[in-house]
Amino acid sequence: MALALNIGKCSLLGNYRENNEDSIEVKQFPDLIVSIVADGMGGQAAGEIASKRAIEIIPRELRKNLTANLHTEAVKAVIRRAIVQANEEIMAMGALDKDMKNMGTTVVMTVWRKGQEMFVAGVGDSRVYLLRTGKISQLTVDHSLAQALVEAKTISAAEAKEHRFKNVLWKYLGSKEVGEGPDVSVIQVAPGDRFLLCSDGLTGVVQDDPLGEFIEKQTDMQTCAEALGQLALDSGSRDNVSSIMIEVIDSH
Repeated sequence: MALALNIGKCSLLGNYRENNEDSIEVKQFPDLIVSIVADGMGGQAAGEIASKRAIEIIPRELRKNLTANLHTEAVKAVIRRAIVQANEEIMAMGALDKDMKNMGTTVVMTVWRKGQEMFVAGVGDSRVYLLRTGKISQLTVDHSLAQALVEAKTISAAEAKEHRFKNVLWKYLGSKEVGEGPDVSVIQVAPGDRFLLCSDGLTGVVQDDPLGEFIEKQTDMQTCAEALGQLALDSGSRDNVSSIMIEVIDSH
């Protein structure tokens, strides 16, 4: 079965921010589609610069190192290295320019080689979701202090949603904690699967179940991405809002 992707994307400044620190990118190469959402931080223009560098460096590294004959584990290693490379370049920029000293960015990404596998990775608290047969599931882990407390069984998942550390990140691009890169998961895709990549401008105000129900009602992915941005603003988001919607279709 030959599969293809329908993709929509949208990034909104929102009602409260002076500049959009989110960056989004969908890069289509002959045998590869890379989708990325990055949410920058660090004040002034630094966050914007960090997120832009992330969406430039990662596709560049993947294009260079992802060859058609690589097996699944080798692809995962290439994706991790691309993220580590982006982290190193962002840290180096921060070290050279005092105005960019504290800059960083989250990043979530999907990598699809023309086949049945979708590779998913993330650093920070932007997220990737899978909507399949009416169920929504989060594929990435938030690298926030609140989530770390959940994993340590100090607080519950419900408490984490309201916790004062829910937006405090301990790992992001621009930090030493990235180490050897994040875990990369592999999803065997099927027609009808939908993936959402988004910044916390959306997930900070819309819970998972309503999000899944909203996406399920949409038929066009570009319209869906734009409608999700509006949904976040209507729900009171005070942040930039970015999303990429991907639908897997049978291309025959």
